[in-house]
Amino acid sequence: MAVDGILKDAEAKMGRSLEHLEHELLTIRTGRANPALLDRVQVPYYGTPTPLNQLAQVSSPEARLLVVQVYDRGQLGVTEKAIRESGLGLNPANDGQVIRVPIPPLTEERRREYVKMAKQRAEEARVAVRNIRREELHRVQAQEKAGEIAEDQARRAGERLQKLTDTYVAKIEGIAQRKEAEVMEV
Repeated sequence: MAVDGILKDAEAKMGRSLEHLEHELLTIRTGRANPALLDRVQVPYYGTPTPLNQLAQVSSPEARLLVVQVYDRGQLGVTEKAIRESGLGLNPANDGQVIRVPIPPLTEERRREYVKMAKQRAEEARVAVRNIRREELHRVQAQEKAGEIAEDQARRAGERLQKLTDTYVAKIEGIAQRKEAEVMEV
């Protein structure tokens, strides 16, 4: 595989790491309601743990309210209990038709906890991007040893990989800072 192919692979993998980070950060609570907040909630659906978003439609009609419309009305109570026990600090109310989940304002201590979580997820993404760089650099070096590419071509590929890595690390920083600002916003 040519050096350009290796660089394209690296960029695609780094892009997936960035998308994963964005999805992970959506599940961290902020002061306002976001349907992705309930993505990780598992509901015991006839004995099988099932993601909430497969059993119900979650919407956010107001800034501090989520509405969960369960497809199978017989599962309202189980779904409500799963949300309550999810560890998100939410207290859902079931009116027989839908489940309303008011989003309480965050305390300062809880905000700091969520910022730490966001920083941890961002660090995991940075590590993933650096690991991708290392793996792709090993591929370039293997091609150089095999005589498939010249030494200067391998060095240039390494420099381009480093620039790509720096670009993605900067994007991760930006995303993490936006999330921190969002969490700390009162």
